[in-house]
Amino acid sequence: MSNVAMVEHLEAQLTPLGAEMVGALGVEAQVAYGELTLVAPRERIVEVMTVLRDRFGFQQLIDLCGADYPDREQRFEVVYHLLSLTRNARLRVKVAADEVQPVPSLVEVYPAAGWFEREAFDMYGMLFSGHPDMRRLLTDYGFEGHPLRKDFPMTGYVEVRYDEEQKRVVYEPVKLAQEFRNFDFLSPWEGAEYPAPVLPGDEKAQG
Repeated sequence: MSNVAMVEHLEAQLTPLGAEMVGALGVEAQVAYGELTLVAPRERIVEVMTVLRDRFGFQQLIDLCGADYPDREQRFEVVYHLLSLTRNARLRVKVAADEVQPVPSLVEVYPAAGWFEREAFDMYGMLFSGHPDMRRLLTDYGFEGHPLRKDFPMTGYVEVRYDEEQKRVVYEPVKLAQEFRNFDFLSPWEGAEYPAPVLPGDEKAQG
């Protein structure tokens, strides 16, 4: 079966499932490239995900990630990836979000969402209400900004390092150690000057 035929076969299987979900949940559904995607309202995400888990058999939250569209009024999309072992199917759920209004946390529905939501908060600045421990996950203490935002500056003037004496991460101006930048590219066999060796018999040649 070719790739195109495989995608068409998957879409034919997933379209009835999508229609059933739309009827039960009242959300938008899209089928593209053999994958089903639901677009859910932010305030109903816990309800929608609970129904997907209990009624439609999507038992596992595989991943939660973010997408940033700075030109949109709601610039973020929180994207959930679900897996149903009983249906042998995957599902993507999207929720639009902004920098102010938090998205309800899914920790009570899928405990695995705890770390994923912290990562989305750290990398994008997405807020999740009801999360038991909303802290940064990948960046260091006191980090300012969110690395995966498209408006994040690409260059800076400070660097971070762990200070053994202070036992914490410190910020300092960028330092370029010049003593490591003096390179001698001459071959040690050809360019360097060494004293002439004195070998046995050299005195006879010189005499």
